Amino acid sequence: MQFSWAQEQVTPNVLSKEQQDSIYINQYEDKKLPPKVLHAEPLYIDLIRDLGARAGEKEWNVGMEIKDNLKYDKYEALVEYEWAPIHRLGFEVELPFTFYSPQDGVDRDSIPADKLESLKLATQWSFFVSEKLNMTMALGYINEITFSDFKNFGNPLIEGNVFNPFYVIAKRWGRNWHSLLYTGPSFEHVYKSKEWNFSYEINPSFHYMIPGTSNFVGVEFNQTIENGDFDMTVRPQMRVGLADNLLVGIVAGIPVGRENERLSAFCRLIWEPGHKHR
Repeated sequence: MQFSWAQEQVTPNVLSKEQQDSIYINQYEDKKLPPKVLHAEPLYIDLIRDLGARAGEKEWNVGMEIKDNLKYDKYEALVEYEWAPIHRLGFEVELPFTFYSPQDGVDRDSIPADKLESLKLATQWSFFVSEKLNMTMALGYINEITFSDFKNFGNPLIEGNVFNPFYVIAKRWGRNWHSLLYTGPSFEHVYKSKEWNFSYEINPSFHYMIPGTSNFVGVEFNQTIENGDFDMTVRPQMRVGLADNLLVGIVAGIPVGRENERLSAFCRLIWEPGHKHR
């Protein structure tokens, strides 16, 4: 008796990039829940929870930046927690720290003192979410209570207040290409001198998301206008998933036209407790 095994052979189901993207986007956007569009969000100018946030989402961030200045090295660290109590509304609490190390031959007393920069409280409301247009728009507000440095900590404790309303518009082009604009004014009130300082930020970003994943590569253009002076830092970046709920972002900073700042490097560790990518 002769047997044929042709029918028994199984061909592996290899998905195309388009199929991987479709599966990942459908799982992320989940039609059973309120509308939410997948966007690649910038790593340096971090948003307050995802655009189109859903109730119950939460996230911890730990960041570290090294900046090379002419007279000293500047080390910035941050710890932040963000969550969404209801659909489309996010909140954030952040503590940013700054530490300084003098360059060779520079007197320690001639550089700024270490400090807890501020207590940052923020909120963000996604008022427009369109899965048809692959677009989301949001309004937000950051209130920053600034502190004195560690040398003078408590004398006074609070130096001033920063008021920062902002607007975000994000668009996904097809499956993989993403653009986002974050912009808004910043008003700083210095209590001791009773001065008001004004600046305006324009932060566009562009990203390419790797098919079927949350990993991406891209660039931010962080631009500031203050007292008639325009500064820009170009920040190429990448984000990589280490586990289902753990991501790491790496950012380089290339200043354009900044007089005292040179290259910088920033790393952000993102942990979403209770979250699991399917």
